[in-house]
Amino acid sequence: MALWENCDLVRPWNDPFKDIQFCRESGHGEILVGEKDDEIVASVMVGHDGHRGWLYYLAVAPTHRKHGLGRELVAAAEKWLEQRDVPKAELMIRRENTAATQFYRRLGYQQESRTVMGRRLDGTPQPVENIPPEIGHLPLIETTVTYLEMFSLPEMPPVPAPPLKLALLRLENPTTEFYLYLYDAVGSEWTWVNRKHMDKAELAGIIQDDLVEIFVLYVGGVPAGYAELDRRNEPDVELAYFGLIPEFIGRGLGRYFLDWSIRQAWSYGPERVWVNTCTEDHPRALPLYQRLGFQVYAQETATLDLNV
Repeated sequence: MALWENCDLVRPWNDPFKDIQFCRESGHGEILVGEKDDEIVASVMVGHDGHRGWLYYLAVAPTHRKHGLGRELVAAAEKWLEQRDVPKAELMIRRENTAATQFYRRLGYQQESRTVMGRRLDGTPQPVENIPPEIGHLPLIETTVTYLEMFSLPEMPPVPAPPLKLALLRLENPTTEFYLYLYDAVGSEWTWVNRKHMDKAELAGIIQDDLVEIFVLYVGGVPAGYAELDRRNEPDVELAYFGLIPEFIGRGLGRYFLDWSIRQAWSYGPERVWVNTCTEDHPRALPLYQRLGFQVYAQETATLDLNV
């Protein structure tokens, strides 16, 4: 309970002691913990309702984060459910907790088109959620996400640079403000929203990681686009983000910059380079990836919520 309080998971209307007691006595759930030096430093509550599995109270002590404990606890909870033939794991995230949303997305969880409704049965007054008035009015967008990969550098000559005054520079320890300027300038027309609502400290931890490299293409000294290469899951390299600011589209820069980015990714000697795009991106994005050597290996339908 001290860990949960330290991680801001406790709410006045939910007694953590009763939650633990009910979970343990129900026969349908368990509390899994991670310990170090006889101290509980991580936890997750896992259980099932006879139909689906649920995860609650995933917590990692602030002093023990960035070591994969959260991933280990989620994997342990999923294994607990699999051993009981539970077909699906679900969870609920408070709308303002964008860091948790991003964490679970990286583990393969998807936001679903469901409305969560509840009613207290224990006499406790229903809590009033402080949802900002601007939240909730934007529509959910259904999009098709396409995943592409390549296992070797295509045997084709480098794409020549267009006859413009170009410069390619890597950002070193970029500020979140400048990164978000680039992110919004490139992606605002294509519903890039995830990182705009990410916790600033979490975003800084990503973009300032030594294994995440962000290259900015300048035309005449003006930023024209950027490519982000993520090597944190070696031996793969992910082209995490790529795009041009709209004013620079149609000037022969996209094919040149993408080819340059692919060759930069292969300079690290990975086993695979991969990327994903969706139907909300520029309509020429998918065919351009394919022309430069990427091959489709998976597709899925996802719901894009512009409110989170």
